[in-house]
Amino acid sequence: MTDPATPDDIPADAASPRQLKILYGADTFLPHVNGAARFAERLAAGMVARGHEVHVMAPSRTHREHGTFTEVIEGQPMTMHRLPSWRWYPHDWLTFVMPFRSKHYARRVLDEVQPDVVHIQSHIVIGRGLTREARKRGIPVVATNHVMAENVLDFTVLPPSWTRYAVKLAWEDAERTFKMTRAVTTPTRKAAEFLERTIDIQDVIPVSCGIDASNYSADLAPRDAHRLVFVGRLTTEKQIDVVLRAIAKLDPSLDVRFDIVGSGDQRRNLEQLVAELGLGDRVYFHGHTTDDELRSLLTEASLFVIASIAELQSIATMEAMASGLPIVAADAVALPHLVHDGENGYLFRPGDVDDLAAKLTTVLTQAPAERLRMQQASLEGVKVHDMKRTLDTFEALYRDEPLPE
Repeated sequence: MTDPATPDDIPADAASPRQLKILYGADTFLPHVNGAARFAERLAAGMVARGHEVHVMAPSRTHREHGTFTEVIEGQPMTMHRLPSWRWYPHDWLTFVMPFRSKHYARRVLDEVQPDVVHIQSHIVIGRGLTREARKRGIPVVATNHVMAENVLDFTVLPPSWTRYAVKLAWEDAERTFKMTRAVTTPTRKAAEFLERTIDIQDVIPVSCGIDASNYSADLAPRDAHRLVFVGRLTTEKQIDVVLRAIAKLDPSLDVRFDIVGSGDQRRNLEQLVAELGLGDRVYFHGHTTDDELRSLLTEASLFVIASIAELQSIATMEAMASGLPIVAADAVALPHLVHDGENGYLFRPGDVDDLAAKLTTVLTQAPAERLRMQQASLEGVKVHDMKRTLDTFEALYRDEPLPE
């Protein structure tokens, strides 16, 4: 009888799964600031931390700064293939790759990297070309959809009727792209249902963007001031104007302060509205902040408020939950997936200023025990969005293995 094998006798490739060479295609990535970019950055960094070789195709920071570089993203080094890109001037910072060059760049990077798997973060330009060229080479492709029409309509320069037609054509092209992939994911079940309704595709897999809750701190002590906070891009679909109008309707004795973290094309309009509503001494625009400043603002706030009508998940809302905040959110798209009415906050009718003002008042005037209950519900609710689970799921998709429960 032979002796049983010891760990030292087992070949390395049998003792642990083979590490992968992963190529991510992202139309938006640092220095862009939005939920899709942050997800792609955290996912890529998480895979590097697990020992995989990670490459990322993304737009260049400026038109002249293209090429292949090693960049440190979320504390992890990875190979960036920065493609020549141009500024989209209707938007305040967005850059894009020329669509007719996307296949050329895809061929060049695929030949250089020869990845085991490709993961596209959108079907728009880079992801579109990369999917088609990877398919020709027999390289499996996983796709994640972060896109809703409301996210892009404000930044077109077409008449409304042309814009609607352009969006229709874009979704038809998205369908063709997604049907070339091994799997299509999106951040929540509601977002998956939205995609399945919008195009002829089935079995979209909901995979949370994930969050490392240990990076955030909760202060469960009663508040001695009423501080509302919002984190996100200052764009039309975020409907920050609705929040400002609701604050103007609150009882002045509540002495509410509103911290707005983020930048965007609507900042000037929002500043003008703040002046018109007489809220100049109560609303603070912080712009982009450091991670430490953001976490401090969340920890010290009384509640997080979000009026957006176009969230496929909302990393910012999950960050607020991990900071132990009650949430007041619009009852739209995926926000009800995070905010359970009466448990960790309240949902209000989208665009309804009076309903939002009422829900804000309810949270700001509740007894300390009720507030503590909501805080604890937020902390408990964010656990299912643990980043480890997200990384486990995508690793399984890359390897074509059964998904974790």
